[in-house]
Amino acid sequence: MADGASAPANELVIVPEGMIPDILTREASFDAVEKVFAAMAAGEARNFPVVREAIGHEDALYGFKGGFDAVGGVLGLKAGGYWPHNLDRRGIINHQSTVFLFDPDTGRVKALVGGNYLTALRTAAASSVSIRHLARKDAKVLGMIGAGHQAKFQLRAAAETHAFEKVIGWNLHPEMLPGLAEVAREVGLPFEAVELPGMSEADVIITITSSFAPTLLADHVSPGTHLACMGTDTKGKQEVEAALLGRARVFCDEVAQSVSIGEAQHAVAEGLLSEGDVTQLGAVINGTHGGRGSDEEITLFDGTGVGLQDLAVADAIVKTAVAQGIATIVPL
Repeated sequence: MADGASAPANELVIVPEGMIPDILTREASFDAVEKVFAAMAAGEARNFPVVREAIGHEDALYGFKGGFDAVGGVLGLKAGGYWPHNLDRRGIINHQSTVFLFDPDTGRVKALVGGNYLTALRTAAASSVSIRHLARKDAKVLGMIGAGHQAKFQLRAAAETHAFEKVIGWNLHPEMLPGLAEVAREVGLPFEAVELPGMSEADVIITITSSFAPTLLADHVSPGTHLACMGTDTKGKQEVEAALLGRARVFCDEVAQSVSIGEAQHAVAEGLLSEGDVTQLGAVINGTHGGRGSDEEITLFDGTGVGLQDLAVADAIVKTAVAQGIATIVPL
């Protein structure tokens, strides 16, 4: 390998799940996601339609997210989904996935990357990119709705965007909140468990649940708040009241997904929002949209998760692993 940055076209790079936490950082994830959002808004990268289905076994949802970034030369897909009984029955996380990268010039497979830790970091990166670009600069209180595995990644990433002074949290199962409080202490922030009306104290709220009924209501949110709604990625899922989106300026990773499988699907169905009311976050990053209009405006990021996020982060992992000489490389 001439420069250690990539494998020859006749070789396959494999980066297994267990290796990725030592390679991928929150900073690298943030940069990769921010760049791909910008490329999407500029029309230089596009996602392919999502396939997501209940398989009729283990109550699992399984599917594919893919896309092509013409600037980065990244083509591929992530295959995987949600197995809700994994943690209780097998002691492994409920979200399971693998990323496949292909050579866009030939179509040959070029890399196979474990997708679990990658997904957790890229999802947290997406919300933190939205917080960096849309939350008020003086935001002090971070609100967390949800206390599962992904919530901990969200909290760590969000804490790096602003000078937060406090974290408040709510979860349907309050016995899980001590785990979130421990992460808050790790990042040097006090933690307080609150009831949902107490979320009105928050300047930034992250929702990260698997709910199919709204939990956070419009009355729970104060003027000037930024929300990152990260749990709704399937038809029928819903974390926040549709009226809240009707009050907010709404941004997303991709408009088509937001209005069809994201949080915006419900506001659109109720006539509170139209597709034209939803703006790609990448437009704010590119400077073609002004973002937050005032300190009193509620902003909301509808993060459905797009294939290009996974591909961008996976490409960064592959390049790092190959450059460090720690990837497994096999002939095709």
